[in-house]
Amino acid sequence: MQEKWRLLGNIETNGAMQMAIDETIAISRMKNIIPNTLRFYRWKPPAVTIGYFQSLEKEVDVKKAEDLGIDIIRRYTGGGAVLHEHELTYSIVLSEDDLPKDIIKSYEKICGAIILGLKKLGIDSEFKPINDIVVDGKKISGNAQTRFGGIVLQHGTILMDVDIEKMFSVLKVPDEKIRDKMISAAKDRVTSIKHMGKEISYERLAEALTEGFEETFDVEFEQSEFFEEDTALQICKEKYATDRWNKQR
Repeated sequence: MQEKWRLLGNIETNGAMQMAIDETIAISRMKNIIPNTLRFYRWKPPAVTIGYFQSLEKEVDVKKAEDLGIDIIRRYTGGGAVLHEHELTYSIVLSEDDLPKDIIKSYEKICGAIILGLKKLGIDSEFKPINDIVVDGKKISGNAQTRFGGIVLQHGTILMDVDIEKMFSVLKVPDEKIRDKMISAAKDRVTSIKHMGKEISYERLAEALTEGFEETFDVEFEQSEFFEEDTALQICKEKYATDRWNKQR
């Protein structure tokens, strides 16, 4: 009999709350209140997330982001700054026992589920260590991971579309004189489902990716409501929505 994991429906909300939901699920899993949990979500409004170890002031043009109505949030995970807009984001929280101990191999297994899901939609992709998924050498998915209390939280993006100029308008570059070259280089190394000429809905993408996770981990997902909202709201208010958290570096 297949093990049953939890699947949450799409929660479309602001970036601070999305990060609080991820952490809430991780805490619940650590306490064995819930089984391993997968969810997909979208950002409303668009948001820039910075990695846990990054400096907000060095990475983001705060004024430009505010002018464009873009949220700024520090993630619980590492990695670089990312503009989240035309994408589907996934988050999976699971026991360390369900993954290889090696970090790169654990990324590879989770990303393998994404790769399998994309294949169901006619998109051939591959894992690029440490934590990217590429199509014809171009990045379509970036992923980040953290571990605590015997559980792993990994979240990542699948680009439905991408606006490179907008991305570089809110992310700072080391030297303004090479901005145009960086934009051109990014266009050469980043792709999206739309850029491949595919017409796929967010719902169909989430469905295919869910199937990819089921087959990769040999489990069955059960749809569930998010009943930990009160805890997530508290974590959001006390942490992710505060300058103390977001501007700590």
